[in-house]
Amino acid sequence: MKNLMMGSALALLATALGGCKTPDANTNGGNDGAKATPKVSRARPYSGKDILLGEYASLTGSEATFGLSTHAGIVMAVDEANAKGGVLNKKIRVQVEDDGGQSNQVPGVIRKLIDEAGVLAILGEVASSNSLAAAPICQAAGVPMLSPSSTNPEVTKKGDYIFRSCFIDPFVGTAMAKFARTNLKAKSAAILVDSDSDYSKGLRDFFTQSFQAQGGKIAATVEYVKGDTAFQAQLTKIKSANPDVIFIPGYYTDVANIAVQARSLRLKQTLLGSDGWDSPDLFKIGKNAIQNSYISNHYSPGSKDPRVVKFVADYKKRNKGQTPDALAAVGYDAAGVMIDAIRRAGSTDRAQIRNALASTKNYPGVTGTITMDKDRNAQKPLTILKIVGNGYQYVTTVKP
Repeated sequence: MKNLMMGSALALLATALGGCKTPDANTNGGNDGAKATPKVSRARPYSGKDILLGEYASLTGSEATFGLSTHAGIVMAVDEANAKGGVLNKKIRVQVEDDGGQSNQVPGVIRKLIDEAGVLAILGEVASSNSLAAAPICQAAGVPMLSPSSTNPEVTKKGDYIFRSCFIDPFVGTAMAKFARTNLKAKSAAILVDSDSDYSKGLRDFFTQSFQAQGGKIAATVEYVKGDTAFQAQLTKIKSANPDVIFIPGYYTDVANIAVQARSLRLKQTLLGSDGWDSPDLFKIGKNAIQNSYISNHYSPGSKDPRVVKFVADYKKRNKGQTPDALAAVGYDAAGVMIDAIRRAGSTDRAQIRNALASTKNYPGVTGTITMDKDRNAQKPLTILKIVGNGYQYVTTVKP
């Protein structure tokens, strides 16, 4: 799937418009690279013949499958909408730009979409640090931004033009802590956290608070940095603490390597994770080391919900039989929510689209029914899955 989707993404990138000149917002977005720069003015009124949506994504780099899957879901939703006549009697197009998974690349990518391309609204990103780098710029320019899957609570606090169509870290951390205590009967837990990731640190904090509130003990909390390859020191500390479970709120490449090294050190504890694990590369790298682990995720492709069944079947037809992962599903839903808001706004005025996004209620997504709360976060359920073989086994659904 990675190779197929990379080809599609690169083809789109080859036709993308070039240039950038709008200055960055005067807010530092995230902890890993975005720098404070001069204020930006509001984006010029939208004048496109078609509906042009911007998308920024990690199409290359260590989280490339996130961006590629999300992009595939977005394009699928757009194609379906166009087959029904588009929106506002206009065809919908998507201009996608690659940020390489690096938050210090995000400002230039966002400036390109807003200033040179003149997009109506923006979809993205997956990584919370990247969304935090983009949000102040979109807010200052008055361009609605909708993240499919950035769960850190700080993302939507950047302004009233910033939305997400996924759940947030407090819900995930609480759900996984409760699952560990109630379902797995864990009395103690260790946490391995990426110290350079807003996503990872947020989940660490909320898991810790909830686990301790339920009478559990955090036996050890150790840190690494994305891209590290040696984790023996951290894992040795965890081994000496002898926890019942190990929570690793990170991204799939690091997680898989951690799991392999943990098993080589004879750590047999159950591993717990989150949606950042969801990638075909997790299974390629982690193999037996990740078996019988549990993760929280946005949906289960094995669901019998008619919406999910149709989505999975249609996606497979488009992608040579590949099953859509959660990132494809949230990308599909994010594009659907945005298109629905434009339709309800009845206008290409960005302020009216912002208002329509804010009033989204009971949108029938494949990852669950989506309603925006007052803080522009989606109220929706999460799914807990067990890793079995080369796939996921449904365990339970947790409602907000």
